[in-house]
Amino acid sequence: MALKARRPRHFDRNLIVIGAGAAGLVAALIAATVRARVTLIEKQQMGGECLNTGCVPSKTLLRSAKVAHLLRTSSTYGFKNISYQVDFNAVMQRVQDTIAALAPQDSVERFTRLGVECVQGTARLIDPWQVAVGERRLTAPHIIIATGSRPLIPSIPGLEDIPCLHSDNFWTIRTLPERLLVLGGGPIACELAQAMARLGSRVTLVEQAKTLLPNEDNDISAYIEDVFQEEGITVHRPCTALSFHREGPAFRLRCQGQDGQERDIAFDQLLLATGRRPNSQGFGLEALGVARRADGSIAVDAGLRSSVPSLLACGDVTGPFRFTHLASHQAWYASVNALFGALRRLRVDYSIIPWATFTDPEVATVGLNEQQAKKQGIRYQCTRLPMESVDRARMEGCTRGMIKVLTTPGRDRILGASIVAEHAAELITEYISAMKGRYGLNRILGTLHIYPGWADGNQRLAGQWKRAQAPQWAWKWLERYHRWRRREGLRG
Repeated sequence: MALKARRPRHFDRNLIVIGAGAAGLVAALIAATVRARVTLIEKQQMGGECLNTGCVPSKTLLRSAKVAHLLRTSSTYGFKNISYQVDFNAVMQRVQDTIAALAPQDSVERFTRLGVECVQGTARLIDPWQVAVGERRLTAPHIIIATGSRPLIPSIPGLEDIPCLHSDNFWTIRTLPERLLVLGGGPIACELAQAMARLGSRVTLVEQAKTLLPNEDNDISAYIEDVFQEEGITVHRPCTALSFHREGPAFRLRCQGQDGQERDIAFDQLLLATGRRPNSQGFGLEALGVARRADGSIAVDAGLRSSVPSLLACGDVTGPFRFTHLASHQAWYASVNALFGALRRLRVDYSIIPWATFTDPEVATVGLNEQQAKKQGIRYQCTRLPMESVDRARMEGCTRGMIKVLTTPGRDRILGASIVAEHAAELITEYISAMKGRYGLNRILGTLHIYPGWADGNQRLAGQWKRAQAPQWAWKWLERYHRWRRREGLRG
């Protein structure tokens, strides 16, 4: 039963933000920028998951792993007899150094200078307008919940007896696991599995879905799995984890494949990457009767307002996607609606949501992919360009992958794009801009691209699409026209 409370006649601040991750930081900063009095509450580290345990450390690790891979494959580039040794402790220290270098931009000191009151402590909702932090009581007409998410720990028999890593505590290890078992096949699982394999671990990846990166098209996922197999990563999919067992200092996972056969996988260290769960419990939402979805995320309307109108939510705690850039995107709408909703309430624009997985090669997607279009019954035309057709890719020895664009049949309107390639997360930006600016492949074709550049592939794909639009009769007519001009000796 929801708690009933009387709305205060006066408030001591305009906005309270709970959580100082990507969403909370942006929401607080916007409020301070428009000269609202705002308080930001964080019980752990400023910067949240992205800075401390997510994007920043993982991409730093991936870079070290790529350097190791380049050294291992240096003969491809004309080098011989190169030897190296991975200092895993130094690699992980570099991760911490990078976090420390970036931490000041998310710090209490910086946000205080920008006009945000930063409070360290655990927030508890007293009523729809009042938050307690220790003995303090803070009031505001609107409160933004930006409490993020945490790793999802699956219920598998025997798991409670296995010391396991996940994306939050992975960054504490200093010894390279000899045999690493990765449970999961999504972006986090794939990125860390490849990184650890390149740094020297024997990696086995177990995924319950039929493909790795199940949100991507099958042909995109297949590229990544082929790379994994070439780099020595053992992939079991679809494969269901049945139980864990401890055998002295070593461990085993019993799992079942699609053929129904059971097998045991021995490992020394377990990394769980089976998803994340919203942080929506333990700070008063239950007493206020705030509606939540089946996965625990806070249910919100198109303006990010919860079932209690004074409470808004953004970022991982509400979804629907768990990306740092989407959390920041939502935070803008949440803060504007909280501060100016009485004048005009904005609806969040989810029409163009890009994402990327930073494996090597990278995978990037925006808009519809083929499996989504088929599921929704949307007609489309698919144009593919293999990366071996891009000169820069050949120059750098990175020809694996492709650019794939879906368009409306007979038109150049872009429905979506998927790229698996070196620098895919950068290449996709041209398609994001085209979809946002509502222009299509004709304009991309007519835009001058630098040669030899990676984005030259986008223009080449547009040219390939253009050639496919011309009917056969047009080509025959052009042949006749040029033959006539040659015969008549015409000028001009």
